[in-house]
Amino acid sequence: MASARVAGTTAQRPDAAGMAGSHGRARDWAEIQERMLVPLYQAVFERLEVGPATSVLSLGCRSGLALLLAAARGAQVCGQEPEAELRELAEGRGLRVLAESAGGVRGPQQPSREVTRTAYGIPRAAHSLVTVFEQLPYVRDPAVLVAEAAGLTMLDGHLVLASWGPPERCESAGALDVARRLSVRTPACTPFALSGPGALEDLLGGAGLRPAGSGRVHCPFAYPDLESAVRGMLSTGLFETAVEDSGPTLVGKELEESLHPYVQADGSVRMANVFRYVVAEQRR
Repeated sequence: MASARVAGTTAQRPDAAGMAGSHGRARDWAEIQERMLVPLYQAVFERLEVGPATSVLSLGCRSGLALLLAAARGAQVCGQEPEAELRELAEGRGLRVLAESAGGVRGPQQPSREVTRTAYGIPRAAHSLVTVFEQLPYVRDPAVLVAEAAGLTMLDGHLVLASWGPPERCESAGALDVARRLSVRTPACTPFALSGPGALEDLLGGAGLRPAGSGRVHCPFAYPDLESAVRGMLSTGLFETAVEDSGPTLVGKELEESLHPYVQADGSVRMANVFRYVVAEQRR
């Protein structure tokens, strides 16, 4: 891809490299990064014909764009998001969002802990569609999360899991590798851990669910400039351990350098990525 020299890089502006705090990163997610996954959300909702007869629960809904898209199709929607700043943004969009469900579901900056489902008001088997679009990289035991999600899915309802596709199909893989390289400790988030063949399906089988299809969706990450690209990538939460271990300035500098090959002649940044999803049915 063509590259361009960009004046005033994020390495010279540490705030853009992650020093703005969790609230700033949450807003960057909502304003910059979240829309990159719209093709994934839409593909799932179209495949399952989400509409007025659908009750959607999104686990790890972040600022709630997927729920807004489902609501626009007439569905009843509810979300779960442990990170307070993201939850506040979702609630500001008029969405009902709970703090946490069972299974130690957590966000990038919240310590994991076991809690009961009923404590957060999510009843068993209440939803015809439960989605886990972004949360799998953030939990210490994905099998526990999937089992809990299965328990929240009504009989004959559907559970959808999503993950990054194979790293060789994702041009953002090099940028994400910055998080691994600059983490002294083992990173808490591993975006490609479930990208291998059969990994998502194995999670479904362990929860007693019946596979009902899968798909791959192209989700290009496109930004107007390099600074927005750095802010968007940092907002994913996948770099938190690296920032804590190596500092935001170094992480921002290394992340910026990893993005240079994808800077276009007009200064915009574009990376082609593939995401994968699987659909399962709750058995009678």
